[in-house]
Amino acid sequence: TSEKMKKAGMNSRSVERFTKTLLTALKEPLPETLPPFITEELLSVNPYSRPGEYLERVNAIVIHYVGNPGTGAEANRSYFQGLAESGETSASSNLIVGLEGETLLCVPLNEVAYCSNSRNNDTVSIEFCHPDDTGRPTDETYASLVRLTAWLCELYGLDPTADVIRHYDVIGKECPRYYVRNEDAWQQFKKDVAAAMD
Repeated sequence: TSEKMKKAGMNSRSVERFTKTLLTALKEPLPETLPPFITEELLSVNPYSRPGEYLERVNAIVIHYVGNPGTGAEANRSYFQGLAESGETSASSNLIVGLEGETLLCVPLNEVAYCSNSRNNDTVSIEFCHPDDTGRPTDETYASLVRLTAWLCELYGLDPTADVIRHYDVIGKECPRYYVRNEDAWQQFKKDVAAAMD
């Protein structure tokens, strides 16, 4: 195969990069089917919200809040998709949990989302919606967030105590606000995730 690539005009560096990308894509498991609580609404591949690059591996799950009170999952997905046209910034998330607990898959689980800064290449990101400035999720959002995070931890063999982190833990940003300002609630969330895995 590499000889054919070279004949097609690909130099050794291009061949090496292609091979590495292919192997990386095969490294992390993707579920054959998504669980029924996740709806797939993938963003189109574009430079601003879905670069189409594969993750190196999944070492953690990063929890974010959308920071836009009262908006739902569809609205935030539409914002990410709109960046393909506007190019105003780079932003996205693998998954969004809405105000009523609905869960959207926007970027495939084995692809980079522009959400977690230096951890974009080795984490899966979840943004959750919230009704007000406190950033506290609704009961429906919370239940879905726990279930989703537990499923991802099981899929990737992660420990919710150590491998479920906040955006705050990556760069010190107040995100997700409620779980930065309320450490006890954050620790309880991780305990609930662990319990959901039992």
